Amino acid sequence: MNGGRTPPNVIVVLTDQQRWDTLGAYRNPMDLTPTLDELAREGTLVEQAISPQPLCGPFRAALQTGKYATETGVWQSAIPLGEDEETLADLFSSAGYDVGYVGNWHLASTFDDPVPPEQRGGYDDFWLAADVPEFTTRPHEGQLFDANGNVVSYEDYRVDAFTDFAIEGIEELSEPFFLVVGYVEPHDQNDMWTFVAPDGYADRRSKNPYVPDDLTDRPGEWHQELPDYYGIVERIDEQIDYLLGELSERGLRDRTLLAYTSDHGCHFRTRPGEHKRTPHESAVRVPLVLSGPGFTDGHDVQSVRSLLDLPPTLLDVAGIDIPDYMRGDSLVPVARGGTADDGGEAFVQVSESQVGRALRTDRWKYAVAAPSMTGWRGGNADQSSDTYVERYLYDLWKDPGETVNLAGRPDYRDAADELRERLLEYIADVEDEQPTIKPLDRGFP
Repeated sequence: MNGGRTPPNVIVVLTDQQRWDTLGAYRNPMDLTPTLDELAREGTLVEQAISPQPLCGPFRAALQTGKYATETGVWQSAIPLGEDEETLADLFSSAGYDVGYVGNWHLASTFDDPVPPEQRGGYDDFWLAADVPEFTTRPHEGQLFDANGNVVSYEDYRVDAFTDFAIEGIEELSEPFFLVVGYVEPHDQNDMWTFVAPDGYADRRSKNPYVPDDLTDRPGEWHQELPDYYGIVERIDEQIDYLLGELSERGLRDRTLLAYTSDHGCHFRTRPGEHKRTPHESAVRVPLVLSGPGFTDGHDVQSVRSLLDLPPTLLDVAGIDIPDYMRGDSLVPVARGGTADDGGEAFVQVSESQVGRALRTDRWKYAVAAPSMTGWRGGNADQSSDTYVERYLYDLWKDPGETVNLAGRPDYRDAADELRERLLEYIADVEDEQPTIKPLDRGFP
């Protein structure tokens, strides 16, 4: 491991439902995230990071295993991760790391009951979490469970409480350690049907908030929800600063890699009544910042990258062999300039709202869906389909806000055909299926 050198500590901060463009590093003009922006300047910003599944549980299974959702079997929420799946915790633990988890797990299907040890994915050295904290907590109070299943209550803003729990984990774990911190925020509070910022934070973001192109002039919740959403992001950034300060006080900062990302984005019900669960940029594009050992020279990654590249990246920095089954590639060679940083593409699976598949390239978004109602609204969810129909085609160079759907237009048929063949290759490779993708017929002559 690491050629005899002391391996670095690794902390993954995973938010829930955070758009990439909430960070100043991605050109948000509101100065919400000075801490993360500084980390991006000092380390590596992945400009086009794409979630392989814009849904809570399936993405978390992908992050833990480095495999696509259909490969783990966790292709929709409420499906537990198999106990025989090898996780990042297993790999780091086998390499001599202490491993810990804080916050939002979403992989056991115990919901508001404690997660039993065998369903914790190997995070055996520190555990302070809940399967679905949306059910056990609220923005200013709630409870998680410790390693013995005992209730640990808090009466604080939830981001602050989870950060304190993370610091408790850092204090208890021995170096080298691998710690995942899963915030609920900036996800909306389910039983309140709204986003909840700390007191006063939404007020100062309510005048002329930045409105991204994909939301402008669209119906949805963004009019009333953006101030709270931005206030939440601001508070998360402040807590990252607090976490980093605690690491520095303990002499750990320089030997700790911090990776910051999210499971999926948010489009505030502007896209068929959903916050996520579509292939649009606002759902699948997320922040990804890497700061610390392995990423200290400030080289950013401009090419399209799936978040399935994150698990092998973390292992690579720690000097741990990357298993052959992992689908992604380490970002270390790209960040260090040893590998070309251009083009790239990401395969996306979408569940629950639809049975969908998508391909994201540097220029194009091409997405298909099963022709019948197979999501929650149809009451008959399926993992995949033997038939898909073209649903979306966007030219992201000309239309980054995805406001004009080009699917079915004859003048874009050549581009769509090429993308269809690439998407079918991914489906065959990942899912071992050979479905038919039907062109969208809009009745053009």
